[in-house]
Amino acid sequence: MPSRVYLDWNATTPLRAEARAAMLAAYELIGNPSSVHAEGREARRLVEDARAALAVAVGALPRNVVFTSAGTEANALALSPGLRGPSGRPVQRLLVSAIEHASVMAGGRFPAAAVGQIRVARSGVVDLDHLKALLSEGPPALVSIMAANNETGAIQPVAEAARIVHEAGGLLHVDAIQALGRIMFNINAIGADLATFSAHKIGGPKGIGALVVAEGISGLEPVLRGGGQELGRRAGTENVAGIAGFGAAVKAALQALPKDAERMTTLRNHLEKGLCAAAGATVFSEDVQRLPNTVLFTAPGMKAETAVIGFDLEGIAVSSGSACSSGKVQPSHVLSAMGFDPAMAQGAVRLSLGWSTEPEDINRALEAWRKLGNTLLREERRNTA
Repeated sequence: MPSRVYLDWNATTPLRAEARAAMLAAYELIGNPSSVHAEGREARRLVEDARAALAVAVGALPRNVVFTSAGTEANALALSPGLRGPSGRPVQRLLVSAIEHASVMAGGRFPAAAVGQIRVARSGVVDLDHLKALLSEGPPALVSIMAANNETGAIQPVAEAARIVHEAGGLLHVDAIQALGRIMFNINAIGADLATFSAHKIGGPKGIGALVVAEGISGLEPVLRGGGQELGRRAGTENVAGIAGFGAAVKAALQALPKDAERMTTLRNHLEKGLCAAAGATVFSEDVQRLPNTVLFTAPGMKAETAVIGFDLEGIAVSSGSACSSGKVQPSHVLSAMGFDPAMAQGAVRLSLGWSTEPEDINRALEAWRKLGNTLLREERRNTA
């Protein structure tokens, strides 16, 4: 029996060998990283090495990296009323793009009445003119725009958004969870004030994330209170093994990024060409800059759940969108925000590639799609006869 093909890398990635080795070594340590004895200092060293690795990768200072339980907690920590930039003026409201992850759409700790939504174009790219209009209508705002969408892969104009937000006296948070390790991301070059990351999207372990804060940002209120860990910004004993795995994964991902991105782009283009050759598939956001590994598509008459099961029966793991909502039957909020009708949105299937994806994996996925596409065409002809 042929081995299975994994094409759901935007949901989670396999654990890198480097991360596994770092975690196993960390599990051998006894000390609590807050203890001052030798055992504690050794655990602390692993935490700080990982903190430095992530800081270098995204252009930050190590002291501004806060480790959390996951990307969702990092987003919740970032969306904090009262944040202040260099001007000292606190943000009083939150503006989020209409295609954000559920953990951002929830609004963090802002009251619902203080949360507004920024439109996106049919391409899946945020409408900066609408952002300008919203910023002009009230007090300073924290704006949250993801670096790249987890469903369509569309890369967002976050550097331009940062300029617009800062001119209006606001702050910009960027959910960069899908960007890290797939495209270059530098918090200073972009001008972001806060950015969030997650280890398991780059070959690290599940259950560990990070918030990176730019210099000059104050007023961050912890979600968890108790001990003084993470410079008082996130209480609780650090997950030493998870953090060590995160640091190792960051180093490996950044080292391989240029070669991996080029190879995945080639494979993605081949995949899209094959998908569109059968059953009239439509690829979302195909005319804008996207992550090199992501394809979100649909076809006439296709139901996402049926297609995902069909791929699975052929040994191909794909998804119907975000892993946080793929078990739900309602249409993707991302495609709805882009202006697609519910029937089309309900038929969307996502294939996402990774560093170990091979040309043969793409060929097997296309063969599975040809079988599924032929079934769709037969059903469509039957329904129109």
